[in-house]
Amino acid sequence: MKLKYLFIIFVIFILVSARWFFFDFKNDPPSTSSVISIPPSSEVSEITQTADTPPESSENTNPPSSSSESALENIQTLPEYVNLKVPFTSQSPHQNWNMPYQEFCEEASMLMAASYAKSQTISDPEDADKKLKALQKFEMEKLGFYQDTTIEETAMVLREYFNLKNIAIINNPSITDIQSALAENKVLILPFAGQQLGNPNFKQPGPIYHMLVVKGYTKSGDFITNDPGTRKGADYIYKASVLMNALHDWNGGNVTTGKKIMISVE
Repeated sequence: MKLKYLFIIFVIFILVSARWFFFDFKNDPPSTSSVISIPPSSEVSEITQTADTPPESSENTNPPSSSSESALENIQTLPEYVNLKVPFTSQSPHQNWNMPYQEFCEEASMLMAASYAKSQTISDPEDADKKLKALQKFEMEKLGFYQDTTIEETAMVLREYFNLKNIAIINNPSITDIQSALAENKVLILPFAGQQLGNPNFKQPGPIYHMLVVKGYTKSGDFITNDPGTRKGADYIYKASVLMNALHDWNGGNVTTGKKIMISVE
């Protein structure tokens, strides 16, 4: 009888325990490690784009550099037309084309540019002749020659003889560089392979080496020069392409392979 009673109690205990275990497991929340969180649709799209789409090129998203902006602004603000008031003289003021006047294109170019920078005039042919010969004398004493001066030598004479401080040498100038300097009221001295200029007023075929002053440009983009190689050289117009092609320094006489270079004077 006692054993029967104990057995009934044991069976009841087993049933109650089983019921409690089942109820607790059913209501216990699943562990977070087994849950997969599904983001909203907008987040899914963003995740997909990030995973599958390569990032956009930074070349199109970066703002332009300050130098690019400056160059663009400079091009946009250039005046349509510039013609600086530079006094003119031929390299042969009295139309005597014998020596030394045949070689005075550099001296005449310097005289015109310096007269502009110093707000001076070239009053008449006699005044020009006197000034050219004084400049020749200085070059002979300083350099030992006066013919065919390079851009560097010409810049030295401008600084030392004319006492000009704002002289700059620019290598490989572009058309825009030339126009920009002129728009800033700077007069320019450029060297050339003279026979490539094609000036019909030159004694043909033209000089091997030549130098002239660029003083402006037209609305159509041609350059306005004071060309001392002809008495008709005041405000002489050259196509920009002609000047840029013929632009060459002395280069020891190998002018056509000389570097492209110029002097700005202000």
